[in-house]
Amino acid sequence: MPPQLCEFHLPLSPEELLKSGGVNQYVVQEVLSVKQLSSQFRVFQVAFRTQGPLAVLEHFDTLYSILYHFQSIDADLKEDALELLMKVVSRHSQDLPAILDDTTLNVSDRSAHLNALKMNCYALIRLMESFEATTSKTSLMGQDHGGKGKKSRTKAQGFDWEEARHPILQMLTQLLQLDIYRLWNHSVVEEEFISLLTGCCYRLLENPSISHQKNRPTREAIAHLLGVALTRYNHMLSATLKIIQMLQHFEHLVSVLVAAVRLWSTEYGMKSIVGEIVREIGQKCPQELSRDTSGAKGYASFLTELAEQVPTIMMSSMSVLLDHLDGENYMMRNAVLAAMTEMVLQVLNGDQLEEAARGTRDQFLDTLQAHGHDVNSFVRSRVLQLFTRIVQQKALPLTRFQAVVTLAVGRLVDKSVLVSKNAIQLLATFLANNPYSCKLSDADLSQPLQREAQKLQEMRAKRQATAPSVAPDLEEEWEAMLPELQSTLQQILKLPEGDGKEGENLGDTETAEETAKRIQQLLVKASYKHAITLTQEAVHRFQEEAPFHHMNQEESEETRILNLLRSIFKGPTSSTQDKNLQVSPDETASVEAVSEGRHGMVENNSDKEELVKQEMLVQYLQDAYNFSLQVTEAIGIISKMMYENTTSVVQEVIEFFVTVYQFGVPQALLGVRRMLPLVWSKEPGVREAVLNAYRQLYLHPKGDSARAKAQALIQNLSLLLVDASVGTIQCLEEILCEFVQKGELKPAVTQLLWERVTEKVSCSPLERCSSVMLLGMMAKGKPEIVGSNLDTLVSVALEEKVEQDYRLAQQVCQAIANISDSQKPGLGKSHPPFRLPQDHRLFERLREMVIKGFVHPDPLWIPFKEVAVTLIYQLAEGPEVICAQILQGCGKQTLERIQEPTEEGTKAAPTLPTFLLMNLLSLAGDVALQQLVHLEQAVSSELRRRRVLREEQEETKTKGQKEKNTSNESTMEEELGLVGASADDTEAELIRSICEMELLDGRQLLSAFVPLLLKICNNPGLYSDPTLSTAASLALGKFCMISATFCDSQLRLLFTMLEKSSLPVVRSNLMVAIGDLAIRFPNLVEPWTPNLYARLRDPASQVRKTAGLVMTHLILKDMVRVKGQVSEMAVLLIDPEPEVAALAKNFFNELAGKGNVVYNLLPDIISRLSDPESGVEEEPFHTIMRQLLSYITKDKQTESLVEKLCQRFRTARTERQHRDLAYCLSTLPLTERGLRKMQDNFECFGDKLSDETIFNAFLAAVSKLRRWAKPEVKALVDEFEQKLQACHTRGLDGTQEPETDQDADQPSQPSTRRHTSDTSRQSCPSVASDNDFVTPQPRGTTKHRPNTRKPVSKKTAIVFSSDESSEEECLAEMTEDDQTPKKTTPIRRASTRSQKALKRLLPIPVV
Repeated sequence: MPPQLCEFHLPLSPEELLKSGGVNQYVVQEVLSVKQLSSQFRVFQVAFRTQGPLAVLEHFDTLYSILYHFQSIDADLKEDALELLMKVVSRHSQDLPAILDDTTLNVSDRSAHLNALKMNCYALIRLMESFEATTSKTSLMGQDHGGKGKKSRTKAQGFDWEEARHPILQMLTQLLQLDIYRLWNHSVVEEEFISLLTGCCYRLLENPSISHQKNRPTREAIAHLLGVALTRYNHMLSATLKIIQMLQHFEHLVSVLVAAVRLWSTEYGMKSIVGEIVREIGQKCPQELSRDTSGAKGYASFLTELAEQVPTIMMSSMSVLLDHLDGENYMMRNAVLAAMTEMVLQVLNGDQLEEAARGTRDQFLDTLQAHGHDVNSFVRSRVLQLFTRIVQQKALPLTRFQAVVTLAVGRLVDKSVLVSKNAIQLLATFLANNPYSCKLSDADLSQPLQREAQKLQEMRAKRQATAPSVAPDLEEEWEAMLPELQSTLQQILKLPEGDGKEGENLGDTETAEETAKRIQQLLVKASYKHAITLTQEAVHRFQEEAPFHHMNQEESEETRILNLLRSIFKGPTSSTQDKNLQVSPDETASVEAVSEGRHGMVENNSDKEELVKQEMLVQYLQDAYNFSLQVTEAIGIISKMMYENTTSVVQEVIEFFVTVYQFGVPQALLGVRRMLPLVWSKEPGVREAVLNAYRQLYLHPKGDSARAKAQALIQNLSLLLVDASVGTIQCLEEILCEFVQKGELKPAVTQLLWERVTEKVSCSPLERCSSVMLLGMMAKGKPEIVGSNLDTLVSVALEEKVEQDYRLAQQVCQAIANISDSQKPGLGKSHPPFRLPQDHRLFERLREMVIKGFVHPDPLWIPFKEVAVTLIYQLAEGPEVICAQILQGCGKQTLERIQEPTEEGTKAAPTLPTFLLMNLLSLAGDVALQQLVHLEQAVSSELRRRRVLREEQEETKTKGQKEKNTSNESTMEEELGLVGASADDTEAELIRSICEMELLDGRQLLSAFVPLLLKICNNPGLYSDPTLSTAASLALGKFCMISATFCDSQLRLLFTMLEKSSLPVVRSNLMVAIGDLAIRFPNLVEPWTPNLYARLRDPASQVRKTAGLVMTHLILKDMVRVKGQVSEMAVLLIDPEPEVAALAKNFFNELAGKGNVVYNLLPDIISRLSDPESGVEEEPFHTIMRQLLSYITKDKQTESLVEKLCQRFRTARTERQHRDLAYCLSTLPLTERGLRKMQDNFECFGDKLSDETIFNAFLAAVSKLRRWAKPEVKALVDEFEQKLQACHTRGLDGTQEPETDQDADQPSQPSTRRHTSDTSRQSCPSVASDNDFVTPQPRGTTKHRPNTRKPVSKKTAIVFSSDESSEEECLAEMTEDDQTPKKTTPIRRASTRSQKALKRLLPIPVV
């Protein structure tokens, strides 16, 4: 059959064209070979020029062959075929309008054009798909060298497929816009033809490169083609399903499809497709989406972006998405919430919303608020982000401000860092966009609130007093009750005569007036039925009496009764007034009555408007006050997040406090100060955030001139110095140093500071002092600021003519000290240190001020004296001479002021004012400590500098000789650096010998103070003044720093004072002093370590805090061995003082970073804390262990702990210890191997499961494993739970049988326990007394003495020793060296010989 008479059916696959189909169906007759294609293609070209588009009817086999051999033929033939097909289809689309309009067109011609159209389009589409597949494959495989050359060659020849797609798609779009449906029978285009064209578009979209910017024209052409298919060829259902399918598998298509849907719904008017797509997504099963994460991600992104583009169209379909808010997939919940937000922002925004729109907005906002408490942290975080956008665009109604702020404040303590971060951002956005005030101080807002609230009360009282006797709202009440009253009346009137009359009846003696009052009361009580029946009876009885006599018979019965009820309800006054206004024949009187009524109404309305305005004002002030309180609450929470481990959270906290400070919240200053230590952070982002915060807050103040800005800057910085600690001042110094080095502080600031210091500008003493402090901080970064004006500073603050101000003098000394501090790092080895001569005016004035102020009881003299001595040793040549003169001068004044007894013949001792003795000891202690620092730092470095300089000079002179005569041994020593090392050791030994042998011998000045110092410390009863005791204890600690011999002789006295002093400040100071001694003389202090740990349980919180700080530094610096007493640090985790608890938490955080230390310590901590005699209560034990066990993160450590804890059940005696062990097991993150360890040791704890608490603890432990376990592990968990349940049930039924079996197996166990218990009681330490303080022998001598002591049994407790078998796979092992102290504690356990020696010792008085 000729091809013209056949019908071309569009195949599903190309192979179908090779098979014979039905009657008159076109079949490819022959697939040409590759060699024949070129010649046959030229024949097709010639036929096209002569026959036009119908030429394809005879030459379709050629086109099919090209498609069949597409991978094998030349590129030129492919391009020529594509170009020819484009011409054919274009020519056909141009001819079709005339052909379709031809009324003489017969059936055969129409069929020929239809077949030609389908053949041409089929060939073109398949050729496009082949080009697209080749291009996609090339892009996915990457471009090799051949590919690069090919691409370059193709483009050079003028063909680029990505550029060729666009005109083809445009041509197909134009074709679809024609009335081609006339070519088909019944004027319906077959679905296969539309699917052919649209399928090509969808396949083009699957290419990931389609989303690139360069392919934008192609995307737009595809969208327009599909838009025509939607509008003209009923492609809605197919497009919807295809879009859903593509969203599920291709993430890159989200934005592309959103743009296409937006185009179809706006330009093509196909708004219904939005609803269809949303409905299909809404009908997806939430359970399936929880498993198909890729599809859910695509749907969620599509919904979010679609809501941004067409929120109005999409809003009508939101109801079908609500089911996903209860689904498990959090991405879908986020998408629905984001869509709601877009609608609130773009559609439901503004004050002119209708009631329905306002209700929809409120529902959306309610849903958002509810999901602020979602179980998924990503949803909670997303909700806070969405609210941030809503607040930024001012779309949140004022009535919801308090609720959303409360939500944000509550999310600050969220366990997710991401949620907390977004909560901070939301609160900062609330502050920046709050509608209340630019200053949100609750103290400033409370006063106007109280004033306006009082005014409102007065207005309400005045309105009530001036109100008329008749209630003004009776008419409103009548209108409110009228519908129900009318309905009841109609029902009664429909009833037959005699029905419905029960209820209220008239009394025989009841008057008309009394009846009217009863009716009025019934109406007020809403008893409408009874009121109506009573009225009907009254009308029949009181026809001639008011108010029932005036009835208009022409009106209906319903109207008459309603008018009567209205007049009775409003009362006789209103009725009379109405009657006068309506019926009076006197027109003038009527007009006056109406005028008076209107005048009263005007006044009444005016008062009511004023009252409403006042109520609104009070409500506004109340909302502003509540908002400020919430901000204050948030500040307290956010300030605790300042030191989180997450950098982004810390940065958000810093930015928040900058915002709060700018809004004038008083508590913000605490946060601004609290962020200061973060300037030392190792994270560059955190440090830079602090610097930027202070730049923003202080370096850019408001002012009209440079001087005004400088004055504001200085004033703001001075506020930070008020009551600032030493640490705060150091942090601010670092920040100002950074600003000065970068030149960010203007010269006007420095000039104004000097003017305040020199009193050229009037200022208070405190402002002057703060100016000196700021100059000193700036000198740290730029020394010439103070160095060039040193004489001015001395003359202004330290001269005799200036009134003594020790606070100012102290700050001057600190500012001058920064000169030398800043010059140290930049000096070379050959440059001598910066020193001033002894006769410099600075030192003369300091010496005179110290000596002169010594005899005056000024508390500011002591800190000034300390700084002055430090400055002298830091800057003076020969500082010991100057300080010796100061000590001699002060000692001379002390001797001169000794007061002899007034009565002659008495034996009373001479007296001396306490403050003089305190000042003298404090001065001596400072000089002793600074002399030590001077020797070990300044003198030592100077000796080293001179030696290096001398060696360099000698090396230069003898360089030639040294090269010839140097032996191999000396060369080796030089290479290893042993020459310099031995010289350093010699210099260090020289300094040590000076400190040991000379500073405190009888020939030196400092030794003269030792007897006085020891006498005061040894006689606290005689010298009981607190300040004197404090100064003496500090001075003794400083003297002990000098010499190891002197320290060893006085350690017992120091620890006695540390233990028994009644003054917390003395105990705190001694704790710090002994901590320094532990670093300087570790071998001397090491035997006394238990006494240091004992201060962690001091009754004074100040001492506990100091002890915690000292022990933290000693342990983390490995100066103190971590023994069993570290459990005392763990007890601080539950300290009632938050600062102490935070200190302990920080200690364990740092300790956890040092390998397996916490893991090794845990067994001993558990043993000691669960000890019923010396441990803690059960609930605090849980709190401590929750914190400590959170550091166990390695599976091997968990498994080892599980095994050891299970084995400890055998040695634990009390039920409390059993419960503690079970709780620890329930807190550990159990793994599969840990569960197997627990099963292997089941017999250790099986008999303890009768206790409900222990049983529940084991259930909780295995339930954690069940959540994420695999099916096989879940089976293991079920088996273990059944085993637990069986033991628990058997234990509840009766525990005698297992106990008997156990006793039979181990008959000697009870006697062994009794022996252990008795031994424990014998070895218990007695109550601490003076005799307990035995000076331990030095550690070095212990090894020469044989250990003849028998091992002493410890208390029965949960003891984890190292003699247990260790696991080879365990990464961290608990060794005996890590847990068991090598030396017997001298205070707790003394040998018999030591106890006898103690009895011979004389008692030493203690405080």
